[in-house]
Amino acid sequence: MIGKFLGLFSQDIAIDLGTANTVVHVRGKGIVLNEPSVVATTMAGSRKVVAVGKDAKEMLGKTPGNIEAIRPMREGVIADFAVTEAMLKYFIQKANQRKYGIASRVVISIPAGITDVETKAVREAAMSAGVREVFLIEQPMAAAVGAGLPVLDARGSMIIDIGGGTSDVAVISLGGMVTFKTLKVAGDKMDEAIINYVRRRFNILIGERTAEAIKIAIGNTHVTVESKDMEIKGRDLISGVPKSVQITGADLREALADPTMAIVEAAKSVLERTPPELSADLAERGIVLAGGGANLAGLDIVLREETGIPVFCAENPLLSVVTGVGIVLDDLERYRGLLF
Repeated sequence: MIGKFLGLFSQDIAIDLGTANTVVHVRGKGIVLNEPSVVATTMAGSRKVVAVGKDAKEMLGKTPGNIEAIRPMREGVIADFAVTEAMLKYFIQKANQRKYGIASRVVISIPAGITDVETKAVREAAMSAGVREVFLIEQPMAAAVGAGLPVLDARGSMIIDIGGGTSDVAVISLGGMVTFKTLKVAGDKMDEAIINYVRRRFNILIGERTAEAIKIAIGNTHVTVESKDMEIKGRDLISGVPKSVQITGADLREALADPTMAIVEAAKSVLERTPPELSADLAERGIVLAGGGANLAGLDIVLREETGIPVFCAENPLLSVVTGVGIVLDDLERYRGLLF
């Protein structure tokens, strides 16, 4: 009775708290918010929040000396507790569209294998943002639910969730992760690899936003992918003035070789530790790719060639995690065993 009364004043919310983006799903409404996990604050004194999300991302690399645009989530964990708390509070209030009343119940996805201290930090940040009750779910499990895999059944399902800060590789059966590996090689490391390659190859310095745009536009990992060229602009490291160069698909393939192989090796490692009965399921049903990194052209081909197992991309990989968290939120009783 009390729960029904509280429900009149709040909306249950599902959050994919990502390193690159935070996506919010409201029960009964679907996805209501998808914004970069970026906060702009003043540098002096109490660090007043100036902007959050899209507005803050526009400031990255462009702020004056008294304002700092930062990403409080790094490699899948909270790097700045106070700023993450402010960001969560902003997103929750924006999703709730109310300034008063009793706060919501929230389900938040977190990377698999993060420490108890990091888990506590996420929970406390959400509670400090004013929510009533916090449940956590591991991102590969949420991604698997969102991709439509039968996670509660007694058969093996394998998911590779490539986010901004971490890549999670997991084999799931009977509502649990039988074996998994989390590596801090994902979208951010790919952007970093592109920055380093452009510096080394062209003597040009580019920023994170430019590297991400290059990755999305012409990023690829396999020779069979149609090669595209792109003009990029940066600062010449010798003369110090702006300069434009042409970068090719082959350049991107070379730049992304190391992060790609790190993900492949993680997949092989998980497969080697998978029980034989579940391995048979995986050989038949394949591997599912989720997360923004799943959109990288040719990655499915590389994984298939290296593992010998069919590889499929989730229907909407970028939203697989928040879709899964939303499904869990809509049927908490059925999926309660996945939460902690």
